[in-house]
Amino acid sequence: MSRQRAIMNWSGGKDSALALYHILQSDQWDIQSLLTSVNAHYGRVSMHGVRTELLAAQAGRLGLPLNRMNLPGDVSMEAYDAYMQKTLQPFWADGVTHSIFGDIFLEDLRLYREEQLQKVGLKAIFPLWQRNTTELIHEFVDLGFRAVLVCVNEKYLSAELVGQELSLDLLRSLPKTVDPCGENGEYHSFVFDGPIFSSPIVYQKGEVVRRVYEVSASTDASEKTDAGWDTGFLYQDLTLQD
Repeated sequence: MSRQRAIMNWSGGKDSALALYHILQSDQWDIQSLLTSVNAHYGRVSMHGVRTELLAAQAGRLGLPLNRMNLPGDVSMEAYDAYMQKTLQPFWADGVTHSIFGDIFLEDLRLYREEQLQKVGLKAIFPLWQRNTTELIHEFVDLGFRAVLVCVNEKYLSAELVGQELSLDLLRSLPKTVDPCGENGEYHSFVFDGPIFSSPIVYQKGEVVRRVYEVSASTDASEKTDAGWDTGFLYQDLTLQD
């Protein structure tokens, strides 16, 4: 049975790493490339804020090609969709049939991904879908993955957590309202070691930056409350250690 050609939507964080781990355990898939959205203005992974040099280090240790979708700073959803379709079309032309994601339970996000992929003839695969997030994070740690929190949503978590290594002790200290995997955007992580890496990535921590995102004028008024709109984030800068 021939393996199906697929790409891995790679954020650099724990969910995409664990999803890729499970995909690589199967003989069904032939992973052609990692695909990551990058803010070209800052040279960093979108949302996570990780430098592209660390992203490249991950790809090298995974032994997979890296394809960056370079976005010109903040873009509208319409522009993002157009960039994505333009990026995916060459994969489809090369025989790629599936796109793999680390999403766990956000139904609207899954539907959005499926609809966008359908436009270019691809199908979405979700290896972690509907799994218990407490079980997932324990599996991540038990498998030997290691990650550091590189982005914290200050609406949910305190500032001192950014830059800390993800551990079971840290997870036990999180508020009960926080999803263990940060599936609601509570935090983002950078994976620097694990069973699918050829060697650990040695990094050093730089400054912590706080960024506040303005609410768009087009945003519905009901979403502009503190409880319904995320604006403040803390980012831990990382660099490769010489």
